[in-house]
Amino acid sequence: MEAEGLRSVSLRANRRGDRGNQSSSAKDAEGGFFSPGRLAHEYPMKVMFRMGFVRLVLVAGIVWMLLILSVLLFHVWSCQSSVAFVSAICNRESRVIKILDTMGIVPQPQQTQHRCPIPLANDPDGVAIPSGRTPDKIVANLHYVMDDEEINNSSKSPPLFGGRETWSQREESFKLNSTMKVHCGFIRNGGAEMDPIDIKYVKKCRFVVASGIFDGYDTPHQPSNISQQSKKLFCFLMVVDEKSLAFIKSNVTVRKDDDGGQWVGIWRLVLLKNSPYDEPRRNGKVPKILTHRLFPQTQYSIWIDGKMELIVDPLLMLERYLWRGKHTFAIAQHKHHRSIYEEADANKRRKRYARPLIDLHMKIYKYEGMQPWTPEQGNPSDVPEGAIIVREHTAINNLFSCLWFNEVDLFTPRDQLSFGYVVYRLGGAFKFFMFPNCEYNSIFVLHPHTREHSSKIEWVKNMSEFEGKGSVLKESRGGLGLWTPYPGNLNEVVLPPVARTSKAG
Repeated sequence: MEAEGLRSVSLRANRRGDRGNQSSSAKDAEGGFFSPGRLAHEYPMKVMFRMGFVRLVLVAGIVWMLLILSVLLFHVWSCQSSVAFVSAICNRESRVIKILDTMGIVPQPQQTQHRCPIPLANDPDGVAIPSGRTPDKIVANLHYVMDDEEINNSSKSPPLFGGRETWSQREESFKLNSTMKVHCGFIRNGGAEMDPIDIKYVKKCRFVVASGIFDGYDTPHQPSNISQQSKKLFCFLMVVDEKSLAFIKSNVTVRKDDDGGQWVGIWRLVLLKNSPYDEPRRNGKVPKILTHRLFPQTQYSIWIDGKMELIVDPLLMLERYLWRGKHTFAIAQHKHHRSIYEEADANKRRKRYARPLIDLHMKIYKYEGMQPWTPEQGNPSDVPEGAIIVREHTAINNLFSCLWFNEVDLFTPRDQLSFGYVVYRLGGAFKFFMFPNCEYNSIFVLHPHTREHSSKIEWVKNMSEFEGKGSVLKESRGGLGLWTPYPGNLNEVVLPPVARTSKAG
């Protein structure tokens, strides 16, 4: 019985299948969905439509991708362009550039080493120290203006540390003669007086490592890797103002010797009473640039900024940067900038001084013929890293230092803006060695300031802020050349375009 039931179910399924096949055949015969007529007319149209749509999408996609690629390539090219206008379009901080940079698509500028080995002599005891002084061939006798001139006979104003140098006196100071007399700070009763105890001490210093701390921004950092020969040979002099001396005494141990001298480790503290300027940055330029005036008996000096810890033996530095190449003045090349106009732009971006006064400073230099740096000039750069200066105190070097300081006194305290200009004005008479920036970074360890430096004048954006009650923003004893009528017409001066090579550098 079970077998017969299974056969009947199978027969019914077969009959249903046959009826389904017959039904499909009938529909085809009657012109169903897949009839020959429909395939001949409608199907080719659908295929053509679909193929055309796909091609349209593909063409549109290719065009869109080419457009995007063109925009990206222009963006990358603009960042590498030497054309100032095109380069200004580039935003190096954009998300696009950052993404492309991670993919390795953005061409990288030529990278320089941050630090590199300094080719120092092996043994300080084996260094041959020159017995005499480098002869003065251009300027034999250099004298300094010591008394300030009255503005007029009716009023007597306090003497200024830098003196009231006129535009004609400034112009004459660049004309080299065998005997010269120039402004060079230290006008009588102008400030920056040294204690008699310190004056007596520094008279015996022929070799000096000098540094300075002003307005309490740092504490002395002890040098390392100093040989016994250098400890015997060098005076380590830390120049401070009254505020910094009080700050140092409250934070580190200050030792007094039998003569009343004050010491922090190897550093002899040298107090300058009555700060000559309102602006601490400008006060710091006095010992930095006018080292030969503070320490007149010194023959060789190494200046290092107060925030730095010296880690190279100073005697080996003199051998490397002066004696080996028969140089008398050495300073490092700036890491980013070659032209003073690039450096001025970076100073404005970093708010290092009032922007309109920096522009005025640069317009004066441009009017007087200072061009942007080019390799044909012969010097590696017009912009130094001024935090380390190695020099022999020859007459031409002392004259250069005086003229450099006078520019800092007359204009902005940003001494890197003035260095190349004074080199230009001396017409090649001043010879110096500008050593690689990577060696400069190997000379010291950098320590942070105890607090951030800030002054009101650094945030000034336009001249109108100096008007009326804003006149309190002006420095009363420095930068006066920017407020004195200039003898030339600066209205037609256009500053050179700047291609920014660093974030602010």
